[in-house]
Amino acid sequence: MAMTDSTGSTWRYRWAHRQNERRQRTFRAADEAWRQRDEELRRLRTLAGSFHGSAEAGAGLPMELAPGEVVFWTLPAAQLVEVRHTAVLPAPELVVDPDPPVLRPRRPEGVKVVDAGLAVLTNRRLVLLGGRGRRDWAYGRMTGLSHDPAAPVTLIQVLDRRRTSGLLLPTGAVADFRFKLTLAFADAIEQRAAVIAQLDALIEEHTAIQPVRPAVLTPAQARVSAVLPGGRRTVAVGIALALVVPAMLFESDPPVRPGSEMAAAATPATSATPAPPPVAPAVRNETASTPKPRRARPTRPAAPTTRHATPQPRGERRCGAPANPFGYDFCGGDRIRRPDRDVCDWFDCAPGFWSGRGWLVQCRDGSISLSGGQRDSCARNDGYRRTFWT
Repeated sequence: MAMTDSTGSTWRYRWAHRQNERRQRTFRAADEAWRQRDEELRRLRTLAGSFHGSAEAGAGLPMELAPGEVVFWTLPAAQLVEVRHTAVLPAPELVVDPDPPVLRPRRPEGVKVVDAGLAVLTNRRLVLLGGRGRRDWAYGRMTGLSHDPAAPVTLIQVLDRRRTSGLLLPTGAVADFRFKLTLAFADAIEQRAAVIAQLDALIEEHTAIQPVRPAVLTPAQARVSAVLPGGRRTVAVGIALALVVPAMLFESDPPVRPGSEMAAAATPATSATPAPPPVAPAVRNETASTPKPRRARPTRPAAPTTRHATPQPRGERRCGAPANPFGYDFCGGDRIRRPDRDVCDWFDCAPGFWSGRGWLVQCRDGSISLSGGQRDSCARNDGYRRTFWT
């Protein structure tokens, strides 16, 4: 009768239980990350369609609105900054970033604060009503726009002002401000439909990579390698040793005891009566006159190269990548931005795998991640190691 634990299950049942628990944890983490990103994309899509503003929102502000101008957004805790060394900023773009980077509340080097006050966003301009006066950035005169990826600073260049200036905002309001500034600028140049189409495409692409609940493994699927330390790697090493050691022993000569050849040469070929045991002098005299037989060496195997490595399936190339049915390897080709839905059944997926925004890479701890091309690729898994290709 098989040995069982307190639950009455054998090692196969315990293996199936552990594997199912691990796969469910990975799925729940990926599903949670997917749902958070899906909710944020749909929120932005709703905001893009209902972002209209009103002239009544500007009532009480110490500024006059032009005919047809409406107020979209206000923030009382904004700071006016200027750049000491002017540089050419990139042209404004209608790009939506649903996953803004983590910002630190700091001022970049070379940027100084010159005023503070109320920031007002309208359909025609961005205005700062500060203690030292008013600063306007009209969309029609805007030539450059840059959002700092590490600090809550947005710099703007316009035609009628030589020095580059912008706003320093609280970190909690940066993402909302940058998205609404993009919508206001798109509305001013009559391109809001392009922003909405971009969001629709992001939602469709995100829906296509929704994690699928993994199938339940059964005890019958357990392999013997699961009970060995190291698993399949231990089995592979054992097979390699089983091939290499016999081949090495076959090529080496068997040990010969000293004196055995002399004794064979000293034995007479035929004799009618049993000969007395040879004494040492007789053996030495006999060997001096009898030629010593030469022992034939065994021939070498025809293909000795097979004893140095474990044979691989013909036509398969992985360049060190783990075996998988998808053809993912480290040999080169095309980057993998949309991996197969069952990829976590064959690889060790990092937490939050399906929330990645890059291509498939291997981290230094052996796990895989969809953070290729990102600045913080595999940051939580000892860093980036190499890229998968197909």
